[in-house]
Amino acid sequence: MWTPGQIVHNLEVLDETWGRELAEIETAYGRLVYLASLRDSNTGRYEHYATEPGCRPRVHTHFLKMHEAIFREWVNCTLEMKMADIKLYIHGLDSVDPAELVDAWLRLTPYKNLVPAAIRGPDREMHISDFEAILGLLRNVYGVASPDQRA
Repeated sequence: MWTPGQIVHNLEVLDETWGRELAEIETAYGRLVYLASLRDSNTGRYEHYATEPGCRPRVHTHFLKMHEAIFREWVNCTLEMKMADIKLYIHGLDSVDPAELVDAWLRLTPYKNLVPAAIRGPDREMHISDFEAILGLLRNVYGVASPDQRA
């Protein structure tokens, strides 16, 4: 069983670790992808591999707030800034062919899962419409004819 003092100490260490992890991600889009990956799709709760059981409620709240803050910054960026950030993200993925990635994004629409659950209405719609506009441009940049519906 964890004592309150141990939990507080562990949370301080984790806060430092989380900050380093996010700082290592070069792009805002990449940070959204990372934070969304910490959200359990069955429960909507954020989880981290280094979390002790006594820390889970605080971890969830911490990542929820970070995800919402980074999303709000992202949604307020210009379309040009988003496009540049996404291109940087794509070029940072060494093992993925950009054309295959754009094709997969067109088919699977993973960008819709990057929106925090509490974000509704215009911000959610803007994110999706902006990303779809960017995908239209990326199709031309990387020569993606159309999504492969068979995959």
